[in-house]
Amino acid sequence: MLIPALLVVLGLVGLLWSADRFVGAAAATAYRAGMSTMLVGMTIVSIGTSAPEIVVSLMATLDGVPNLATGNALGSNIANIGLVLGITALVVPIPVRFSIVRKELPLLLGATGLAGYALANGQLDRLDGLLLVILLVFSLWWLFRADTPGASDTDTEIPDMSLLRALLWLTLTLAIMVASSRALVWGASEIARGFGISELVIGLTIVAIGTSLPELSACIASALKRHHDLAIGNVIGSNLFNMLAVLPIPALLRPGATDPAAAGRDYPVMLLLTLALGMLLLWQRHGYIRRLAGFLLAAIYIAYLIVLGSQHITAGA
Repeated sequence: MLIPALLVVLGLVGLLWSADRFVGAAAATAYRAGMSTMLVGMTIVSIGTSAPEIVVSLMATLDGVPNLATGNALGSNIANIGLVLGITALVVPIPVRFSIVRKELPLLLGATGLAGYALANGQLDRLDGLLLVILLVFSLWWLFRADTPGASDTDTEIPDMSLLRALLWLTLTLAIMVASSRALVWGASEIARGFGISELVIGLTIVAIGTSLPELSACIASALKRHHDLAIGNVIGSNLFNMLAVLPIPALLRPGATDPAAAGRDYPVMLLLTLALGMLLLWQRHGYIRRLAGFLLAAIYIAYLIVLGSQHITAGA
């Protein structure tokens, strides 16, 4: 178990290092190509922070462990709300400007509902993946349609670099992400086999938490710098792309049966936290997500991890 554990650690470190720089390079490339800073914040930053999930799920599916990819998609959304947003609100209360996310929140709720439909029959097939990708294309079109050229009323920080330098960094960091993801998937799969843990649970915990660390660091940094809109928008955007760009990967490349726990245990938790986030944003549309709400979100996430651990212990007894 030493070598797989070491590869998991190295894979996570590589993902963290490369993902942060990938987001900056992607934002700079898009900005230099003529996109407004508002659209960069709504799409490129959110897609960029979801890049680890996308690459990890692609590697897992190609390596024949699609349940790890499915667990990564669901677990990342659970972690983004319970862990990332919960801890961010505990660090500093987050002001809510509902106007910033009013276009993305309905898309997230629709994507979450469509993901539930795809998982309900215990199968992820190519039709499910195609429907999710169609909604992804519509979501991107909708966000681009809402963009105003030259708009700058966002807190997104775009690195000052030339287009050529941004493209070079984009290529380098993407290559490191692919290599790190390959190491992470192999190490996590070996650990799952060695300890008799399902690949779904590994994807929901070790892999999901690891690939959500970029969102955690980005949200805390944004909140501490008082870039509050980016903190909430990043979580919503990242969760949207997890459902529409990450979950379709196993459906399209390796369709088949899913672990029944994905639909029966994990999806309801993700749905609960997504609805809770929506209600918080609607209820506090001119207020704050305060520390009490952050504590409750984090508590739900910890309780969920305890349930996963207890079920594994019971199954192994």
